[in-house]
Amino acid sequence: MKKLLASTILAAGLYAAAGSAQAADCGEVSIAEMNWASAGVAAYVDKIILESGYGCTVTMVTGDTMPTFASMNEKGQPDMAPEFWVNAVRTALDQAIAEGRLIQAAPLLSDGGVEGWWIPKFIADAHPDIKTVQDALAHPELFPAPEDPSKGAVTNCPSGWNCQVSTANLYKALGAKDKGFELIDTGSAAGLDGSIANAFENKTGWFGYYWAPTAILGKYEMVKLSFGVDHDKANWDACTAVPDCPDPKVNAYPVSDVYTVVTKGFSEKAGVAMDYVKTRKWDNQTVGKVLAWMGDNQGTNEDGAKHFLENYADMWTTWVAPDVAEKIKASL
Repeated sequence: MKKLLASTILAAGLYAAAGSAQAADCGEVSIAEMNWASAGVAAYVDKIILESGYGCTVTMVTGDTMPTFASMNEKGQPDMAPEFWVNAVRTALDQAIAEGRLIQAAPLLSDGGVEGWWIPKFIADAHPDIKTVQDALAHPELFPAPEDPSKGAVTNCPSGWNCQVSTANLYKALGAKDKGFELIDTGSAAGLDGSIANAFENKTGWFGYYWAPTAILGKYEMVKLSFGVDHDKANWDACTAVPDCPDPKVNAYPVSDVYTVVTKGFSEKAGVAMDYVKTRKWDNQTVGKVLAWMGDNQGTNEDGAKHFLENYADMWTTWVAPDVAEKIKASL
């Protein structure tokens, strides 16, 4: 958080120095509205700020990771993808950057994309000795399995997701079965989310895989446990992420790089928009809270963006010059 604060203060200083003259001519901007919530909200935050603060004309384009990357790389459209998980296209993106077609502008998520094994905060508060997954595995009684409460439960993510493989391999590497734990398949994303909601409603223990930023972690306070080791990419790629790896080792999940990606053409034609893109970032806790509000209020991505701008002015006003911030506030 200190790093985020320092960066936003620096950014505010840069914008203050630049002044509002940057807003003279923004032009037309196309933004990818990715088909997951955090990226969709980020796209609408950008749309509102660029239109209201800088006079841009913004067109939203439906997006997903691979189609959006291909279109930006081959056709130069859309102009920007606000939340792009770059590791999914790392090699191809590096080539596109080297050949001058795309730019990896700046991180959008200050925390990156985070995965791991989590427990409810009320369990962590009641048992401050639990800091690692190994600590949790010493207490199967705190995380009762749904069908057999005499055993503990490690809750896996749904079948077909990559995280199901990594969680199963880590469960094996940690010797969780011998420590009295079952590996629970919740069957679907809704089942996984429902298991967490039930744990908080009934104040019972929950232990398993989840990721951020997400609405669930914005709504329910959870604590991510350490695996006690650093991320070993070589072993992760060769074993942890490989189904039925015969000899998995304890490993830590990688933190995913989440950046805004723009076309080279866009960076050259829209200096004011690029300055903004290089400046703004938000943390997973804030994103999670916005997503949780959307879930509780059946809000759209645009609703979520307006909610963020109306309730988190202390954050986003550091991304723009004061006079630009006043224009945005007046538009809400």
